[in-house]
Amino acid sequence: MRGGTPSTDDFGQRLRVLRARAALSQEALAHAAGVSVRALADMERGRTRGPQRRTVRALADALGLDADEAAGLEESAALGRPRPRTAEGPAVPVALALPRDIQDFTARDAVLARLQDLAGDTGPDRPVVAVVAGQPGLGKTAFAVHAAHRLAPHFPDGQFALDLHGMDAEPTGPRDALARLLGAVGVADGAIPAGTDDRAGLWRSLAAERRLLLLLDNAADEAQIGPLLPGTGASLTIVTSRQALAGLTSVHRCDLALLRREEAVEMLTRIVGPERVRAEEQAARDLADLCGHLPLAVRIAGQRLLSRPHERLGKLVDRLAAEGRRLDGLQAGNLRVRAAFALSYRQLPTQARTFLRRAALAAGADFSPETGALLAGLTLDEAVARAEELTDAGLLQSDPAVERYRFHDLLRLYAAEQVEAEDGPEVRDAALDRTARWMLRRAAAAALHFDADHDHTAPSGDPDPDGAPAGREAARAWLEAERTQWLAALRRAHDTGRHRQVLDTAEAMHWFSDLNQHWEQWVEVFQRSSDSARALGSRREEAVHLNYLAWAYNLCVHDPRAALVSADAALDAARDSEDGLQQGWALGYGAGALQRLGRLSEAETRLRDAAGCLAGQGAPQARLAELSTLNALGILLRQTGRAAEALDIHRRGERICRAGVPGRAAELIAFYHAVHRQQIGNDLAALGRWQEAEPPLRQALDVFDAAQMPSWAEQARLDLGQVLGAMGHPEARETLLAARDALAALRSPRQAEAATALAELGQTATDG
Repeated sequence: MRGGTPSTDDFGQRLRVLRARAALSQEALAHAAGVSVRALADMERGRTRGPQRRTVRALADALGLDADEAAGLEESAALGRPRPRTAEGPAVPVALALPRDIQDFTARDAVLARLQDLAGDTGPDRPVVAVVAGQPGLGKTAFAVHAAHRLAPHFPDGQFALDLHGMDAEPTGPRDALARLLGAVGVADGAIPAGTDDRAGLWRSLAAERRLLLLLDNAADEAQIGPLLPGTGASLTIVTSRQALAGLTSVHRCDLALLRREEAVEMLTRIVGPERVRAEEQAARDLADLCGHLPLAVRIAGQRLLSRPHERLGKLVDRLAAEGRRLDGLQAGNLRVRAAFALSYRQLPTQARTFLRRAALAAGADFSPETGALLAGLTLDEAVARAEELTDAGLLQSDPAVERYRFHDLLRLYAAEQVEAEDGPEVRDAALDRTARWMLRRAAAAALHFDADHDHTAPSGDPDPDGAPAGREAARAWLEAERTQWLAALRRAHDTGRHRQVLDTAEAMHWFSDLNQHWEQWVEVFQRSSDSARALGSRREEAVHLNYLAWAYNLCVHDPRAALVSADAALDAARDSEDGLQQGWALGYGAGALQRLGRLSEAETRLRDAAGCLAGQGAPQARLAELSTLNALGILLRQTGRAAEALDIHRRGERICRAGVPGRAAELIAFYHAVHRQQIGNDLAALGRWQEAEPPLRQALDVFDAAQMPSWAEQARLDLGQVLGAMGHPEARETLLAARDALAALRSPRQAEAATALAELGQTATDG
């Protein structure tokens, strides 16, 4: 033998000499061989006398041994391994051997590394328990089996896997599970105690003397698991369950997330081969998305394609694209996504099943317990309890910050199928109608917090006054959080002919919409409300809501052509109903659309007609409309090079604000005053009077910021930034940067103007 390889039969001593000869530290050899430093140290100290063959081969390769030396190392390891028992004693247990590992296992590197660290941290007084829980289809068992094979070299005294059948009608009881574990470590049938407690005590005693890896798969609950866990000894127990097993103490949690898209594509590639994926890369990405990045679904899609080598990936994508056929398409042999979900669904109590399937009717990506309660016909407390129960069962995902819940996309499809199968259309429609009525009443009551014309001392009309949002901030938060839900309720009310509720809700939203001009859905809200007014035969209300629609087209989606059509229709309806106020608004909104289309002369004519129409009316609403019209007229004049005329118009509006409007709150008039102050600042800037322009712009910005009106505030911030830039003010860059980023987030067309102003500011600094 070269270099004086030791002839000793002691594996640890032989390994230590070989490592010293190779001039490797324990850390270097452990890294090269893929074992932990702790495991290597245990081998060299003799605590681990007979590591498995794969570990010995990895060590031999890392040490650079020739064939004879590697064989000698393996021979010394074999001497330290447990011998098969003779006929006088029990046979070597094989019934609980680890299942076959999956060769195309993908991802999960971070969680595997965590388990590797835990395996290295076991000791006589530190048995480690890791819980792998989560929703159906995450690949919990596949992960646990793969991890067990990876970690097997750390546990030379045995690796056992026991399926506890937690999802069966009758899961394996602790008493029977303990009998199987005791048999696995060599206890004869006749020596196994009769009682569960005695079996658990004997199991803990025997496990304390061994380095064991125990995989307890598919656990039902804590009561089933508790008696099986070693109390002492250098063991690692991996528990998988669809339940959270939150009652287990002193355990490590291994959270398996959905795969990232690239990981899902990698799994697909490992199953079907890189050639097929390279040939249809976009189809592979689409397939991963349609599988919801759920490992089980991706595996089923891959196995299906593998069994059909000539079938294109795009064909399966087309099949799965139809939601009604997706679960049918996700099956290959005995692998079925629907079956995995059904297994969990059937285990649920009746009320939890009802909550789960009805919650699938909620609109949007997530839902509140209130929505779930309405759909399921439960009290709020019952709904919260069922949602938490379903979260623990891995069937819902809870939001980390607020009390909201979401489905995995495929599980939502399954739950919706159960609505059709178990409830039927009549019950489903009743649940949707009940929820829509409640949602619209709550939405209207919340929106009225922002309505300047509303008597806030009157009853709110909220369906649950005790649980209603208290104050504007709480109302805003509710309206934003439930935006998708109340919009779906509005659609249902419209489509089922409840036109009065549609109109009342949209009317209540009118002032609130001004605070959120960046919400594109205002177009749909006011399309439906104007259609409902038409269905009710109310030309005056049709004019009102067509004007709201013109506003939404102009300012929310920046579509002036559609805005002009709506404004012209509103003008016709207002004339038919002899409503001068709505005529003024229609002329103004039409002028705004014409201005955006570059038809400036026509726009000016309409604005002057609108101002004249409104000035002759005495109602407070007409004064507010006149202020809006004067503001728009002044902007048009400034943009056509008549800044001095614009300044006169805006100061005229300011005089109206200072005089006040009878019957209107001072805070509301302060907002209109701020609008005119902003434009006065812009007029002065257009005249080159920069020093005079700064104060009114700052005053306007302060008002909009205080009112939390981002659509208004960020445009004022841009105007101020441009003035500061012209003055060479040190705040200019910071102000313009903030405006640019916020306007981009709001999808405002003025974001380009902000970017240009920043570029010009940088050029000016360079030139300077």
